[in-house]
Amino acid sequence: MPYMFKRLQHLKHRGNESVFLWGARQTGKSTLLKALFPRSPCYDFLLSDVYEKYSRHPWRLRTELLETPPAKGTPVLVDEVQMVPDLLSEIQWLIVNKKIPFILSGSSPRKLKRVGANLLGGRALRYELFPLVWKEIPHFHLDRALTYGLLPRHYLLGAKSPAMQAYVGDYLKEEIAAEARQRRIPSFSRFLEAAALTNGEVVNQTNIARECGLSVPTVADYFDILVETLVGRFVPGYQVRPKRRIVSAPRFYFFDLGLANYLLQRDLTPRTEAFGKAFEHFLYQEMKAHSHYSGVNYPISYWRTTSQYEVDFVLGNDVAVEVKSTTEITGKHLRGLNAFGEEYPSFKRILVSRDPTPQRFEGVRAIPWTIFLEELWSNRLIG
Repeated sequence: MPYMFKRLQHLKHRGNESVFLWGARQTGKSTLLKALFPRSPCYDFLLSDVYEKYSRHPWRLRTELLETPPAKGTPVLVDEVQMVPDLLSEIQWLIVNKKIPFILSGSSPRKLKRVGANLLGGRALRYELFPLVWKEIPHFHLDRALTYGLLPRHYLLGAKSPAMQAYVGDYLKEEIAAEARQRRIPSFSRFLEAAALTNGEVVNQTNIARECGLSVPTVADYFDILVETLVGRFVPGYQVRPKRRIVSAPRFYFFDLGLANYLLQRDLTPRTEAFGKAFEHFLYQEMKAHSHYSGVNYPISYWRTTSQYEVDFVLGNDVAVEVKSTTEITGKHLRGLNAFGEEYPSFKRILVSRDPTPQRFEGVRAIPWTIFLEELWSNRLIG
């Protein structure tokens, strides 16, 4: 795929430091690094001959780079580093003794942690690459993003592409299932389908275990696998000085809404519940990526009381965001934000929707999603 998106992940503040760049498969890590560092030597461990060579003899990386070192300050790129964990000791030696910087990309920090691999003793900065965001896509098309997701290849291919089927079958159901203590692909497949039903919802692991015929510890382990392989994320409940009784169990989102769509086989007809959930998921992806790319790294949580007042997202301790896919905002959509404002009056409260007309209610800004994203990515909202 040609490099056609101007990605916002620039590894800023890297200087001459070494870096881990993590991201789920097909987010575009290799393409990004080749565009940022076209003159860097690159070792791609998805290539079988490269993998075979260095997995058998990790020391060869050291001898080769001592014989032909990169130009001063030029980083060495190592792609899918988690596949050859023994290489990290050689890399650390080169960083410490020869001042050679490395950029180590991969899709599973879990693999390195599981085998007790050398994580460079804090000598490498950590960055992450997310699926595409609104600001990176020329002529952005909302319906396309909601339907096919924002992995670059899937967004471009669009209708009737078998790409997501291959992604789920070859990657999620086999490679990630292999991360489990035992290789149980059928049970992991059932879990994936049940997890998809909880996408954007509060997670009840006991119910999922019952539905899948699994133990609760197994379900917890499977969720850990999704999180540690960057395929899913938990959003915790906001719990700062609550006055009301609140729900504290986390919500769960897959890293890309196209994946959730595929697993759920959902039809995204406007004005349906499924469309609303996809719209909310899309905006969550934007906020999660902005938090990291901006360097602010503000936490994202949600707020829900036991009496059913709810706000979709709380950004740090500054902004409360409610998402509605409606094209006509009315006062009935303010219920959750109004309750939140009674408890946290200092917060900015924003209602985001597809209504094209900005409005202001008592203490609440109701704005179109495009204005929300413009303010978010220009750091006027938070950051």
